[in-house]
Amino acid sequence: MNPSTGSSALRLGISACLLGDEVRYDGGHKRDANLIDRLGPFVEWIKVCPEVECGMGTPREPIRLVNQAGRIRLLAVKTGLDHTDRMTSYAQTRVDQLALEDLCGYVLKKNSPSCGMIGVTVYGGSRRRPPVRSGAGLFAAALMARFPDLPVEEEDRLEDPLVLEHFIERGFAYRRLRRLFRPRWTIGDLVRFHTAHKLVLMAHSLAAYGRLGRLVARAKEMPRDTIRSSYSTAFMAALGLIATRARHTNVLQHMIGYFKRTLDDDSRAALLAAIEDYRQALVPLDVPLALIRDLVRQHDVHYLAGQVYLEPHPLRQPRS
Repeated sequence: MNPSTGSSALRLGISACLLGDEVRYDGGHKRDANLIDRLGPFVEWIKVCPEVECGMGTPREPIRLVNQAGRIRLLAVKTGLDHTDRMTSYAQTRVDQLALEDLCGYVLKKNSPSCGMIGVTVYGGSRRRPPVRSGAGLFAAALMARFPDLPVEEEDRLEDPLVLEHFIERGFAYRRLRRLFRPRWTIGDLVRFHTAHKLVLMAHSLAAYGRLGRLVARAKEMPRDTIRSSYSTAFMAALGLIATRARHTNVLQHMIGYFKRTLDDDSRAALLAAIEDYRQALVPLDVPLALIRDLVRQHDVHYLAGQVYLEPHPLRQPRS
């Protein structure tokens, strides 16, 4: 079967307080035991605390985002000390350093004025302007601007198993994409990569799969930097869409066609029943996938054996 995940750990950035580092303004932490335990076996964490690393110290006066005449500033809550320039300068330097860390995803602390991804509270600067949850932490904003295709999530959303699996799937896909576009890549490498991800892309967006296919077909006519950038952005955008039960069902039914000359009636009936049970939410996706993996091995179906869809990440690996 296709070793889609690779053997090395996935390198993920993370807000240091989520690992248990006592770096919060009050000297405490926000260790997320469930997240760490769930991902620990196949993740290498690269921890960052922007507030400590830019010199604010621990413990420290809490800070918040404040809208001052249309400009978002990072201010200390009581003294009003302005940390905006310090944090902005630090963030630009730190994200450049992180470019050397081979990160394939990032987990940010929710509602942090430095690390919050979305919906961070922004205060109005006066009693007439109530706070609104419309901001992004200054470090998080720099991170996402520097790595627009990088999978990024906040820790609270990852409590949902489906969101967690989607995040990890995107992380491993991002790593495969980066490995594809190393300095000596060829158009043939791109074609093979796109072919191996056909079913993955179909599960997320059939339209996106078609657009990417047309992009690959024109690759020889385009500058290398253009095809690399265009394909990478479109590929990660496609995987950013949720793979629904209906789309998975379509992909599973599509795979049946590769067995039309090899399956006996009983095996075909069992596979169809498993797919229908999945469609009706009676069984998880693992059930029909396990049957298909066994059939791929039994009947030596080379094309499906090379499809990342069957083993895209460790959370969907065959269970022994």
